[in-house]
Amino acid sequence: MKSMKLRVRINKQTSRVKLEGEEPTLTELNVQIREILLPSHGLSPDTEFTLSLNGADVLSDSGQTLSSCGIVSGDLVCVILPPSVAVPSTASTPCAAPAPSARQAVPSGSPASSAAFAASARQAPSNSSSSTGLYQAVHPPAKRSSEASSTSKGAEPQQEVVREEEQEGEAGRWVWEPMLCGEAEGGKVPHSLEVLYHQAQSSSTCDALMVAVHLLMVETGFLCQGSEGRPGEMPAGWRAPGGLYRLQYAHPLCDDSLAMVLAVPMGPVLVINATLKMNQQVETVRKLSLKHSTYVTDQWTGDSAAAVYTELRKLSRVFKDQLVYPLIASARE
Repeated sequence: MKSMKLRVRINKQTSRVKLEGEEPTLTELNVQIREILLPSHGLSPDTEFTLSLNGADVLSDSGQTLSSCGIVSGDLVCVILPPSVAVPSTASTPCAAPAPSARQAVPSGSPASSAAFAASARQAPSNSSSSTGLYQAVHPPAKRSSEASSTSKGAEPQQEVVREEEQEGEAGRWVWEPMLCGEAEGGKVPHSLEVLYHQAQSSSTCDALMVAVHLLMVETGFLCQGSEGRPGEMPAGWRAPGGLYRLQYAHPLCDDSLAMVLAVPMGPVLVINATLKMNQQVETVRKLSLKHSTYVTDQWTGDSAAAVYTELRKLSRVFKDQLVYPLIASARE
């Protein structure tokens, strides 16, 4: 039986949820959050809440499937609580003693730095060996505490919830534990972006922006063709002569389909065209124009990706909502 695994964030604590079935609905997710997650966070099941993918735009529940909302396995869903709801003390939550912080800086020349590439938090299903290997290669196991899964009335016995306590310590301008570009804030960038940026040896602002675009594709589960076994590197040939950028991807959830991403600088704008091919036929074409000065600073020649990139959260939202999610939705129709 197919299932969808999601990450659900409540009060800065992230839990994993597994929904059984071919097409789980937003209603089923709401029920599991209300009956299982809220009590596990010390909140009443009657607590009012809304769901959002970006922490701002609310998902209205009309019984639609999660896939129709653009949600795929591995996505992070935020639970928005009313301001009147106090944040429960973490001391009251039954869990193991917190482990030492997993956010530790690693020298750029060390083996861990060269191998680490935080790719797809939206990883493919567990039966995809290539996707699993990629995720394990780039996401070293973070220190975390877990508790046994709990079930309640109406909940499927096989549904599991694993609490992941976030470590609050910070070191350096990037974080070691898995982090999405859409979660970047306070001058922090994902370690995967730091590794990619240094490996790419960007020679222009468009180069730097294309590195971030590639990471956003990988975050949503796309597997770049031609970069197998090298998760910390840009694929060979990504910069073509004449200033053209060319990347090709496959997605474990989109059988027999290939996504070709072509980008060309046009003055202050990087024009990106994404084409979805299924059975050698073009099915969908999406176009997006990004002003590179909005997302890449004039310090793009610097040593730190944190100084190079800006507005990563906005870039993630715009790129995924306007280009990536429509491609996935078209491939799964």
